[in-house]
Amino acid sequence: MRLVLLGDGDSPHLLKWARGLAPRVELWAVSSRGFLPGFDALLPIERRLALQAATKFDGGNAALLKHLPRLVAWLRPVRADWIHAHYLTSHGTLAWLARRMGVPGRLVGSAWGSDILVTPAVSAPMKWLTQRVLRACDLTTSDSTFMAERMRALGAGEVMVFPFGLESMPPMPPDKDDTLFFANRGLEPIYAPERVLETFAVVAAKWPEARLVVANDGSLRAGIQAMAESLGLASRVRFVGRLGAAEQAAWYARARWFMSLPRSDSVSVSVLEAMAHGCVPILSDLPANRELVEHGRNGLVVPATGLSSAAPLAAMLTHAGGIAIDNRAWIEAHALFPASVDRFVERLRQLSATA
Repeated sequence: MRLVLLGDGDSPHLLKWARGLAPRVELWAVSSRGFLPGFDALLPIERRLALQAATKFDGGNAALLKHLPRLVAWLRPVRADWIHAHYLTSHGTLAWLARRMGVPGRLVGSAWGSDILVTPAVSAPMKWLTQRVLRACDLTTSDSTFMAERMRALGAGEVMVFPFGLESMPPMPPDKDDTLFFANRGLEPIYAPERVLETFAVVAAKWPEARLVVANDGSLRAGIQAMAESLGLASRVRFVGRLGAAEQAAWYARARWFMSLPRSDSVSVSVLEAMAHGCVPILSDLPANRELVEHGRNGLVVPATGLSSAAPLAAMLTHAGGIAIDNRAWIEAHALFPASVDRFVERLRQLSATA
């Protein structure tokens, strides 16, 4: 079965999909930008196309469309069985238009979060476009039940639901620092890093030894660093920038607490990773987060009004070791990516057989 992966090849998430699919299909790939070095071991250069578009994190990527003729010319001789688009309102649009221009292959789409939860609400044209792409797909995937319901409401047919989980379980960390908090979502408006600082400030007022490590980068970094200064937290908040996988795993392993407080989200890979490393998740009150965390049992859900006191954390600290064991067990049972890719590929084979 010949499958073309269409997305951002500079994203580690697309690379993870490629690692999952490469042993199971004849894999080809198109990237709107370039390709991470990890693709070199998975795909020969003749099976890859890098469009080198100047895409932006916050959307507005209509300029991608100027690359459509080149994409169509490359895809036609490939004659894929499936074109698998990631992020439906950009790469999904390219795939849909390529099909309308006669490119062989059926469409499968994977939603990543804001392409379903945010973009369709931006304008009527964007909602229309999202609906057209979803209806053109023979199969779509979602990483949460909540987002799958939104996709069906927008016109999607069959939706497979599975977390964008871990490729393998990390070892159980030997020690946890009860005073260490870790956050690694992008420093962009949608991820609301200011909520992380505000929540930590409430805890820090009661726990003088508490410390926060903020990984990742983004357009808000300078403002968030200034905010830490203004809150009197500069000596207790450390900004470490973008991290490699090994460095990030080391912080997960040390931190007792993991903070992720975005304004909109589906099931976050970072939250799954943190749970697998035995962290207690502190999450924003979103439907997809409620699929992972029961407030007070295996994590905390912070309301939009913010955390009023550190008391809930103190209560959870008394059984944090048990929470780590339970969360790891849940990840192992429900959120390992290879098993999900097996089911996904098998469903594609079934659909191919009924074409």
